[in-house]
Amino acid sequence: MLHEPAAQLSKDHSIQKKAKLGIIMFIVYLVVYSGFVVIGTLWPRLLGVESLFGQNLAVVYGMGLIILAAVMGLIYNYFCTRYEDEMNKEEAL
Repeated sequence: MLHEPAAQLSKDHSIQKKAKLGIIMFIVYLVVYSGFVVIGTLWPRLLGVESLFGQNLAVVYGMGLIILAAVMGLIYNYFCTRYEDEMNKEEAL
């Protein structure tokens, strides 16, 4: 029994735009995460300071990083799908 891909694969003309978006989003996340590392390295007591909802800064910042990663993933998926639809539509015509 031969199993083939569900969709016909062809050249993706949006690779450069998707790669650029991915690199930009990676740099943004890297800067935010680096802030967490710098605070933890240089001012570790600051992470113990109570901030939102009675939680310390370490918990709030850490949860913020997790939520940011999920939101950025959704944003990346949205824009990549849009790029693929726009740029590969021209080939189908």
